[in-house]
Amino acid sequence: MSRIRDAAPGGPKYAGEVTDEAPVGSTIGDVSPRRTPVRVPASRYISPEWAQLEAERLWPHVWQLACTLDHVREAGDWFEYTCGPLSVLIVRGDDSELRAFQNVCLHRGNELCNGSGTGMDEIRCVYHRWCWGLDGRLREVPSRRGFGVLKNDEYMLNSVQVGSWGPLVFVNLDVTAEPLADFLAPVVAETAWLRTEEYAGQAIVTIPLPCNWKTGIDAFSETYHVQGIHRQMIPSTDDVNGPQQVWDRHGGLNQPYGIPSPRLRDGATDQEIWESFVATQGERVGQPGREDAGPVPDRRVGESVRAMLARLIRDKGAAAGIDLGAFDDAQITDLHQYNCFPNISPVFLVESLAVVRTRPGVTPDDCLLDLLFLKRSAPDAPRSRPVDVAMDAQSADVGTVFNQDIANLQRAQRGLHQPGFTHLTLSREEMRIENLHRNLERYLGIEPSQITGG
Repeated sequence: MSRIRDAAPGGPKYAGEVTDEAPVGSTIGDVSPRRTPVRVPASRYISPEWAQLEAERLWPHVWQLACTLDHVREAGDWFEYTCGPLSVLIVRGDDSELRAFQNVCLHRGNELCNGSGTGMDEIRCVYHRWCWGLDGRLREVPSRRGFGVLKNDEYMLNSVQVGSWGPLVFVNLDVTAEPLADFLAPVVAETAWLRTEEYAGQAIVTIPLPCNWKTGIDAFSETYHVQGIHRQMIPSTDDVNGPQQVWDRHGGLNQPYGIPSPRLRDGATDQEIWESFVATQGERVGQPGREDAGPVPDRRVGESVRAMLARLIRDKGAAAGIDLGAFDDAQITDLHQYNCFPNISPVFLVESLAVVRTRPGVTPDDCLLDLLFLKRSAPDAPRSRPVDVAMDAQSADVGTVFNQDIANLQRAQRGLHQPGFTHLTLSREEMRIENLHRNLERYLGIEPSQITGG
C-alpha cells in the first residue's frame, strides 16, 4: 500500500509512493510482472578509465550541440565550442556559409580563438601571426621563406562537420560521421509542429557543478524525481502518466500541465492547481515571481483550469505579437521534452525553449551545466546576439525548478563513491537513462553489455 502524508500544512494529501495502485496507463502500471530492475555499473560515473574511454571514443565522434544560430547569424560572427580538451571554432563566412574548424594553428598548435565575437574578417594566430581566411584557406605566413616550400593547400584548417536543427547549431569532429539529420532522427520530424525555426537565442548560462556529466543529464531524463525535489509542481503536473518513448538513440516525454498528479490521493482543487502553476511557471501567464498567486482568474462557461491556462498563454503571446492560434490547448499548456544522445535535453514550450547540456569537466566528478534559453519570436522581429554568462552554483538564479535541480546536483555525486554502492537501479520511469547507457556501450565498444535486468 502507498504511504500517505501531507504535502504541506493545509495542502492536498500526497501519496508519497505509487506502487501497485498506479493508474492504468502510467509507466509504473505498465510494467510486466516478470520485469526486473535495470542495473547500471556505478563506476561509469566515477571511473577515470571510463572517462578516458569517453574522451577517446565518444566525444570526437558524436554530434554535439555547440550554440544557437543567433550566435553566428551574420558574416564574421564566430563562436568557440569546447568539450573537455576539444575545441571547435564556428564561423559565418563572407559568403554566408557556416563552417567549423578544429581550433588550432597548424604552425605550432596554438589555440586560434577563445570565446566568441563578431566582425571577424580573418583567422589570425596571435602567437606567430599565421593567418587563414574564414573559409579555412591559408592566407599568410610571416617570414615564409624560412620554411622552404610551403604549399597553402596542405595547410587548410582542419574541417569539422557543422549543421543546424531549427535554431540550434551542432558540430562533429568526425568528418566521416553520418549527417546531423540522420543522427537526430526521428526527433526532427517529431518536433516539426513546433515550428522550431521561430525560436530565437537569448542566452547561454554556464554553471560548473561537482558531478559527472551523466549525473547532470540524468536529472533531466526522468520525472520520477518531481515528487522529491519539485513537490510544488505536484498539484499542477501529471508526473506519472506523461507518455515516454525511446528511439534508437534518443527519447521523449510529453508532460501534461494544469492537472494534478495522480500521486495526490484526493486530487487538487482549482485554486491549488492555479497556485502551483504560478509558483513554477508564472511567467507563462504574466505572473512572474508571484508568491501569492491570488484567486483563480475568471473562467468562461465550461472552461477548465487547464483550458484557462492555455488561453492566458495565447493572450500573452498575442500581446507580444506572437500568434499561437495554430496550437491546440494541450500543445500550448504542456511540456514537450526530448533527450538527444549523448548530453542534451531540449525542453519545448510553445512560447519558449530551454536546452540543458552537460559537458565533461577536468575529472569524472566535475562537469559544466549549460542552459540555453530561447524564446519564440515574431517572424519580423529583429534578432540580437545572445548573452553568454558564467555563474557559480551557489548564486545562480535560473528559475525555481532549475534552481532546485542545481541544488540537488551539488550533492548527487558523492554517494556514487561509497564502496557498497555498485550499481544504479532504474525503473521503467527511468528508461531514458537506460537508453543513454545502451548507446554509450555502442560508442565505447562495450560488449557484452554490462547492463542487467529489464
